[in-house]
Amino acid sequence: MSNFTSLKLIVMKNIIIASTSTLHGGDYLEYLLDDLVVFFEGKNEIIFIPYARPSGISHDLYTEKVSKAFSKIDKTVSGLHTFKNPNDCIKNAKAIFTGGGNTFLLTNTLYKNNLIEPLKKAIDNGTPYLGTSAGSNICGLTIKTTNDMPIIYPPSFKALGFVPFNINPHYLDPDVNSKHMGETRETRIKEFHNFNTEPVVGLREGSWLSVKEDSIILKGNLNARIFQYNKTPYEVSPETELNLLN
Repeated sequence: MSNFTSLKLIVMKNIIIASTSTLHGGDYLEYLLDDLVVFFEGKNEIIFIPYARPSGISHDLYTEKVSKAFSKIDKTVSGLHTFKNPNDCIKNAKAIFTGGGNTFLLTNTLYKNNLIEPLKKAIDNGTPYLGTSAGSNICGLTIKTTNDMPIIYPPSFKALGFVPFNINPHYLDPDVNSKHMGETRETRIKEFHNFNTEPVVGLREGSWLSVKEDSIILKGNLNARIFQYNKTPYEVSPETELNLLN
């Protein structure tokens, strides 16, 4: 653990950064619902940001899918795309969720609608924020460690910076039985560190980060893999306080 540079927070309040929305064989958000009951306590309406559009799904259909999941814990969902002034909507939101899909599309749409700064301000002021997959990628310093294809070119790769590192959701370990000889996820992150110095946290499926005030704790049942510039990657276990590692 001694090779991990201390992670210093800027301003962070109440955030869940999850690797995925759906575990194999489960329903949408099912594995997180018990925790979301506590996380969104007292917040009856959630503003959903559907901009990542997985598989090209429409904003309306994506919002409908999310609404069905949150109805199981008695929460209503409103799609951000339905508001005439999305900036005011974010400003007045009681809680916010950004789902998965394509991170480049999500980031581009946020910049296009001038929502980067309003989102930062809302979350810094304590609005609960849940991100999964692409919605988690944008919580890091940049989106450069996403697994998505660059289907559109956003004005910037700079993300929201809620945590002082990059996220790699859906992190996969090499399959020793596979005959595939292409790049592993670890190889790609090492390539990233040939040109960038930001730390990267590889989140395996079913893992998430709980961010409260100045604390970042790994949750779930699996380890996370930590990558740092010019250092050997290593594992951290659940309940590790990431910002206190040194």
